[in-house]
Amino acid sequence: MKKVIYPLLSLALLPLFSIAQETKITADDLFAKARKVAFDSKDYPQAIQLSKQALVQAPEYTDISIFLGRLYTWSDKIDSARTLFHELDKKNTKDEDFFLAYAALEYWNDQAEKASQLTDKGLGFHPQSQDLLLLKAKINYSASHYEVAENAVHQLLKIDPKNAEARSLAKNIEEYTAKNAIGLTYNFVYFDKQFDNNWHIVGLSYKRATPIGSVIFRTNYANKFAENGVQFEMEAYPRLSKIFYLYVGAAYSNNVGIFAKYRTGVSLYANLPHSFEGEIGYRQLYFSDNIWMYTASVGKYYQNFWFNLRTYLTPGEKNISQSYTGTVRYYTKGANDYFGFSAGTGLSPEENRNNLLDNAPYKLKTFKVGAEYNFSVKQSNLFSISGTYYNQEFRPKEKGNQLDIILGYIRKF
Repeated sequence: MKKVIYPLLSLALLPLFSIAQETKITADDLFAKARKVAFDSKDYPQAIQLSKQALVQAPEYTDISIFLGRLYTWSDKIDSARTLFHELDKKNTKDEDFFLAYAALEYWNDQAEKASQLTDKGLGFHPQSQDLLLLKAKINYSASHYEVAENAVHQLLKIDPKNAEARSLAKNIEEYTAKNAIGLTYNFVYFDKQFDNNWHIVGLSYKRATPIGSVIFRTNYANKFAENGVQFEMEAYPRLSKIFYLYVGAAYSNNVGIFAKYRTGVSLYANLPHSFEGEIGYRQLYFSDNIWMYTASVGKYYQNFWFNLRTYLTPGEKNISQSYTGTVRYYTKGANDYFGFSAGTGLSPEENRNNLLDNAPYKLKTFKVGAEYNFSVKQSNLFSISGTYYNQEFRPKEKGNQLDIILGYIRKF
């Protein structure tokens, strides 16, 4: 008899055991499963269903509600996301993640004013929030409120100087904040063998920020080979989008030999994800013949550092002359406060020594190493000092040493 009763009793109690097991699945368990499904499988519909089940068990579980709002946003269910966030706002929710999620929704849907109001409200409760400050900077940068964006990103960099994304954004914002800038540079070049006379180059520049990008006018005076010369330059950095911008440059001088008679250049720059940046372009110099050079570079912001690798390639009749330079900067405060170090081979058309490119020695071996220090005073006064040492083979198997010292000052207003 017992052999018959026990199996029947077990079958009768089985549903109760199942119900007991189901009740062991808590709201936290469902929340964790929803996050895993969302992030690992990108299965947002299932994650939404799991989040709703969790809220049935714990209706006041704010973190789950915020996550559900994010899921609606990612699923392009904008009205559902807004409704949920609006209800949380009426409950006077003060969580940092709530303001981030709600402001991001409005930012991604071109409601910059509403998004900015939400970040400001969130910062009222969480004034040291790096994520809210970064989002505020991005929102106002996209809305062309550059001064507000600059203040936000500078505040963030004071809290965390190692924030690479903020540092990259600060560089882009700077192109728009100062309407005018006047600059003065002095370059001293010492040769121990190659030339009898040292060189002196003075540059005076004016920079104007426009709605489409910056424009720079520059006049260079040089004393080289014991002769004087003047060069006139114009550079522009037109913005194609928030990702792409151009460098366009041209220069003219009637003192050929001291400077190139003509110089032109164009580069396409891209602000890439994960704080990368890239460039590809050309430079052209004309003395008695054209010299064409093609350039490419890649840069990366990482914490307080900026790394950059650049090359210039110059096709010749028999080979391709090459120049490579690696640069590292360590930022101490804002976008204009850093120590820099560089090393490389070959000469580049960007240097004030570029009239050496017209001569055969340019194709011989050159090694260079340099350091620089830039700092700002009250953000409007920018000072710089740099030094570069060159060891150049100016004749076959004969090398000389050169030293460049550059002092600079820029006043923004």
